[in-house]
Amino acid sequence: MYVAIAGNIGSGKSTLTQLLAERYGLHPVYEVVDENPYLSDFYADMGRFAFHSQVFFLAKRLKQHLEEINPAQHVVQDRTIYEDAFIFAQNLRLQGHLTERDWQTYLALYEGIAPALRKPDLLIYVRASVKTLKAHIARRGRTYEQSIPEAYLASLNQLYEAWIAAYDLSPVLVVSTDTVNYADDQEARELLFRTLEAWGLSRPLV
Repeated sequence: MYVAIAGNIGSGKSTLTQLLAERYGLHPVYEVVDENPYLSDFYADMGRFAFHSQVFFLAKRLKQHLEEINPAQHVVQDRTIYEDAFIFAQNLRLQGHLTERDWQTYLALYEGIAPALRKPDLLIYVRASVKTLKAHIARRGRTYEQSIPEAYLASLNQLYEAWIAAYDLSPVLVVSTDTVNYADDQEARELLFRTLEAWGLSRPLV
């Protein structure tokens, strides 16, 4: 069982990844955000560091897939490689921070590696409004995230909605963290677990 968790910055992906790993004995694979040496520079000057930052994430995601996801029996992943390409890199391209030349180079890298990667058995899309995203970002306190413009988060949300509407690699479960507070509310968490168990998760997975 390979469960992939998709969602915008601050939507609640990492929290859900941890909860599912603990509940169902899944091997957790987290996004390597804090390891990205370009990230603080990127948020200060997106045009200059967009390509560098996206290629770093792509390389790390490929390494995770080949070493931790492809060979694992039961695994849960915090953010997918599809989001790297069709949400974040695409958004930078649309906003003019990623040139067409850099986009085509990035896309060639993605298309060269995507066929070698295991497809999810279930994708959980964590949907959140910009208001909720900003509240979560403030709560976790990463300095370089505090200045992310609301317009940037909103444009990512628009791309997420278009992407999830067309996604066909696996079944999709949508969870809204505007209304489902699984981070703090035990009752909401248990309801979410029951929903996931109806989708094939069991405790423990065997």
